[in-house]
Amino acid sequence: MAKSKKENTPIVISVGGSLIVPEQIDTDFIRNFKAIIDREVALGKRFIIICGGGRTARNYQHSGQKVTGLRAMDIDWLGIHATRLNAQLIKTIFLPKVEEVVVHNPNDKIVFKKPILIAAGWKPGWSTDYDAVLLAKKFKATKVINLSNIDYVCNKDPKKFADAKPMLNISWKEFRKIIPKKWDPGLNSPFDPIASREAQKNKIQVAVISGENLDQLNNFIYDKNFEGTLIS
Repeated sequence: MAKSKKENTPIVISVGGSLIVPEQIDTDFIRNFKAIIDREVALGKRFIIICGGGRTARNYQHSGQKVTGLRAMDIDWLGIHATRLNAQLIKTIFLPKVEEVVVHNPNDKIVFKKPILIAAGWKPGWSTDYDAVLLAKKFKATKVINLSNIDYVCNKDPKKFADAKPMLNISWKEFRKIIPKKWDPGLNSPFDPIASREAQKNKIQVAVISGENLDQLNNFIYDKNFEGTLIS
């Protein structure tokens, strides 16, 4: 029996580079993440996985800035190429269930016949969060999972404010009030401002979930209660 359009809609996951490469490549995280995706693919699900740059990006960016002043565009490009290296690694571990071509430009004509599609950074001006939202929009997904190194979105930066409180649910309007208005290379935000604006415009929900607790990823996939923050 043919699957309904809803059942065939891919699950979009933006994987923070801080999970793939916190200091060095985290093979334990990659192995556990692969196990979950493989299991769900065996049950008929499809995935779009967008990879961030992590420590690799920051090492290149900081090294360049130590030697000479870099333009914001060049800092972005260093990060983008790091995302592409990480994406190539993640693509490789999912062979042969994954499309061979790693997507860079979400607006391109994309072949998506296999269960998994991998994407990376596109061009300067935003993070891979924005690419995730564009791919969700392109393939009619209404939710994006943002796997990160935080458990929840807080009402203020917990690294700066001891009284920061986690939020389980927050509207895009309120969320955009607590993050920077503009993109800046190396910006530390639960979801980047350009991506947030696009997600709000297209009524796409984003679930912020810790990559250290992948059981919660499974809970969200199956519409169960999960530990994390839902932005909608």
